[in-house]
Amino acid sequence: MLETKTTNLPVTLPKGFEECNRCINRLRDSLLQIAGVEAVEVDTASSTMTLTYDSHLVPLEDVQRRASQIGIQLRERFEHETIDLTGLDCPDCAVKLEKTTGRLDGVFWVSVNFASSKMSIEYDPSKIDMQRITKHIRKLGYNVREPITGFPETRQLHRVPAKWHFSIHSLLTLIAGIGLILGFTFGRLGFEIISNALYGLSALVGGIYSARGAVYSLRSFTLDMNFLMTTAAIGAIALGHWSDAAMVMFLFSLGNALEARTMERTRESVRSLIELFPSQARVRRNGEESTVPIAEIRVNDVFVVKPGEKIPTDGRIVSGFSTLNEAPITGESVPVEKSVGDAVFAGTINQRGSIDVVATATAEDNTLSRIVHLVEEAQAEKAPSQRFTEEFGKYYTPAVVAMALLVALAPPLLFDQPFQQAIYTALTLLVVSCPCALVISTPVSIVSAIGNAARNGVLIKGGSHLEAAGKVCVVAFDKTGTITTGEAQVTDIIGINDIETEEVLSLAASVESRSEHPLAKAIRREAKKRAVQLKPVTDFEALTGMGAAAKFDGKICIIGNSRLMEQLGIDCSEQLQLLTRLQEEGKTAVLVALGQKLVGVIALTDTIRETAKETLRELRKVGVQRIIMITGDNEATARAVAEDLGVDEYYAELLPQDKVDIVRLLTKRFGPCVEVVGDGVNDAPALAVATVGVAMGVAGSPTALETADIALMSDDLRKLPYVIRLSRQTLRTIRQNIGFSLLVILVLISTALLRKLTLPFGVIGHEGSALIVIANGMRLLRFR
Repeated sequence: MLETKTTNLPVTLPKGFEECNRCINRLRDSLLQIAGVEAVEVDTASSTMTLTYDSHLVPLEDVQRRASQIGIQLRERFEHETIDLTGLDCPDCAVKLEKTTGRLDGVFWVSVNFASSKMSIEYDPSKIDMQRITKHIRKLGYNVREPITGFPETRQLHRVPAKWHFSIHSLLTLIAGIGLILGFTFGRLGFEIISNALYGLSALVGGIYSARGAVYSLRSFTLDMNFLMTTAAIGAIALGHWSDAAMVMFLFSLGNALEARTMERTRESVRSLIELFPSQARVRRNGEESTVPIAEIRVNDVFVVKPGEKIPTDGRIVSGFSTLNEAPITGESVPVEKSVGDAVFAGTINQRGSIDVVATATAEDNTLSRIVHLVEEAQAEKAPSQRFTEEFGKYYTPAVVAMALLVALAPPLLFDQPFQQAIYTALTLLVVSCPCALVISTPVSIVSAIGNAARNGVLIKGGSHLEAAGKVCVVAFDKTGTITTGEAQVTDIIGINDIETEEVLSLAASVESRSEHPLAKAIRREAKKRAVQLKPVTDFEALTGMGAAAKFDGKICIIGNSRLMEQLGIDCSEQLQLLTRLQEEGKTAVLVALGQKLVGVIALTDTIRETAKETLRELRKVGVQRIIMITGDNEATARAVAEDLGVDEYYAELLPQDKVDIVRLLTKRFGPCVEVVGDGVNDAPALAVATVGVAMGVAGSPTALETADIALMSDDLRKLPYVIRLSRQTLRTIRQNIGFSLLVILVLISTALLRKLTLPFGVIGHEGSALIVIANGMRLLRFR
């Protein structure tokens, strides 16, 4: 007999496990080898594992023990790191670095993202360590920033090497340019020897970085643009084309310097978030106030924030009143009033009064740190279109090298044409056919779009989710807390069988005292407002999608919907007319039972968000075909909200699993273009199976941040059409870049084969196309 269990397993797993599908698959495959285990599903967001197993063949304890052992084995064998690189000036460099690092003994997997200048690596610590990996990276001519922490002092210091690298590169490019101009001037005056010497000096100075890169390419048995350009310059000098050699090296150096600078601007989108951290905090300990680095703030420390200062870490106000600018977190420019008991987030700005705040997170684990971490991960992830261009380059580059060899050898050997002319044509062909603009076309657009979204309070978890959002044609909204404010208000309290209304409210509030559901919060607020005394309850149990239960005076007190009461055999037939009337009024009826006896009904209503109707109109404008509401609320209440909003369809009285089934049905009807919008916790299963899962209002909620593909930091629904517009503009930009890159390559190769293109103009075409593609992608940073 098969039975399904869901349990939190105490599994020790390596750092980076949550983002590593390979480790998840290793755990799953190992457990499936146990006799009796039929299926394993791992939910990294909630750290739970759903096991389908035959309890007669294998006890759950054995599976738990085996999972723990596997976790220890994975921790010992697999290590994950994300390395911040400097000196990564071209897409070819990234490909070369990825290939050569992947060949190291002990490295299981490596991915280098040129746009974000990051390397993600998985390795066996018993065979190789980070010191050896770093040494290998430096041997290839690149550098590594120290591991990034959550503290701004170290992060800001790490920016210096990149700027230093750029300034040296710029200086050498300037000297090469002066040498080129002087060489041209002396050549026109008839001093050919001096002219050629100056051209040679210009080529040498301008080609220092390229030559160094070429040497590293030879060492790693790879061909990159540095090698091709250096080969072209040496070939030009050998053929007596001194001016062409100088021009090639100067233009390539200039192009690289400009590319490095423009790419650095796209990478600044994360660093601008880092700069939101203050460097110090004013902490009150043992009655004394002292200034400490934010790295030293501990949970439960009380810190003081004066007007104009930034909040150093997440916390809750214990004294004072002020307004805070939360734009760095939520993207909302309107200041928010905060008083005692309200949550505040790291990086937000105190505008008016002085406040005392108790820390609820350290500097490494606060909301802003998590945002920075997620944006860095998202920018390092490769989108589907990026994988396509890299795969294309894998086969294209060897084909071009073969074609260049054919161009260099075939005309002289078969048609008795001059070797010099054929070799010059082949060198030009090598220079112009390198697909740098094509390879960079996608990542620069993705990084720019994700950076833009982050500044507007939207976290997009990666290029694949960004591209998927651009194809959305159906949006399914959860109702409570998403379309509605989630701030339900109690409207009616009705006692049954001579039970007083205050007694009904007291029982309900006592059971709901441990629940985080929006309706539970509303009932607690009403009890507090009426100064109702809560009762001592024990053995609380949340009944997902239906209600909750707890024990009071030896009896089970149950609060929930009519479906729950029916399942438990509690008779509600006499209240049917009352329940129907409340539901027709658009209210949610919550029933309260003690033992097997119904004692009361509490009616609540929830207000629709002011921005909901505007958002739905904007979604239709951007081309969303169907707008659907899914809710666990009753049919009548759901119908009233659906008719008010004008949604196309609605589904009511759904359990979490029912919502999953609805999303799967929609995907089957409309294809992989279904977006689900919810609160990121209760709707986690539906968000997981949707094409795009969007969690809203997740500021300060680590679970919700990790749950969805896209996270809206605020409750502003108007961010949804913005995300779709941004995604579609990104897809358009990527298509423009790819189309333009392929066209330029085709034109340059054709003109080179027809011998209508010189080396310098070939370099101009190559570098110019790369700069145009970067500039086009960077326009997404300014998208509104």
